[in-house]
Amino acid sequence: MSTPVIETDAGRDGWEAIVADPATAVISSDFDGVLSPLVEDPAMARPAEGALDALARLARSVRQVAIVTGRPALVATELTGVTGHPGLGGLVVLGHYGLEQWDASTGMVTSDPVPAGVAEARSRLPQLLSEAGVPDAFVEDKESSLAVHTRRLADPAGAFERLRTPLTELAESTELRLEPGNLVLELRPPGIDKGVALRRLLESTGAKSILYAGDDLGDLAAFRAIEEHRKTGLRAVLLATRSSNATELIDAADIVVDDPTGVVTVLTALSDAIAAR
Repeated sequence: MSTPVIETDAGRDGWEAIVADPATAVISSDFDGVLSPLVEDPAMARPAEGALDALARLARSVRQVAIVTGRPALVATELTGVTGHPGLGGLVVLGHYGLEQWDASTGMVTSDPVPAGVAEARSRLPQLLSEAGVPDAFVEDKESSLAVHTRRLADPAGAFERLRTPLTELAESTELRLEPGNLVLELRPPGIDKGVALRRLLESTGAKSILYAGDDLGDLAAFRAIEEHRKTGLRAVLLATRSSNATELIDAADIVVDDPTGVVTVLTALSDAIAAR
């Protein structure tokens, strides 16, 4: 399989570094919109065909394979089906933006404590949604954060904008942070994002190179963390899908694909290049 179109010199350098020395590389990816197509019901998300096999092939050569997601770690492991895949015994799932970590080698989850503001926001959210005129907005309770989805509503974009201000005020009053995404507004603890998760992952693995794949505004923090580490010698490939039409993320990427099928193609090409080296 040929090398995918890599649009930057830094991305080409990162690709070459992973191929040349995979034992010091990390392969990491968001789940929704990257390994799995976006769906209206988050509980129905499943990996794209070939996604887990592509990760498993890379897992045989690289230092670490990780899924980094806003979902709870155990929910992500169930939806992805990674526990039943024989080639992913060394996988880690960083759930709740790194607040939780599930390790396939032990089957255990470790987590940081959940701030009290999450419980307060949970209790106040139903009234807030009713007063904003969107009582049917879907609330995804992730235990350590709360995501309000407007995708299922008759006017998803309008509902999203109506909720932005009251949810911002709720976040401020409960000492949480409001994080916008693709027709979703998430209340989460401060100091927790995919950038923090990636920094911890790089530190724990001692990686010299990394590929990270994302699709949404929540992945910008991961991109920015990797860009900071590039300044001190990390070699990296930033891969974005157009699943969520996150223009800022797409503009910052080294490789851009349309959807999870494209991600599988890139991961497969990378494993082929490693095997052929």
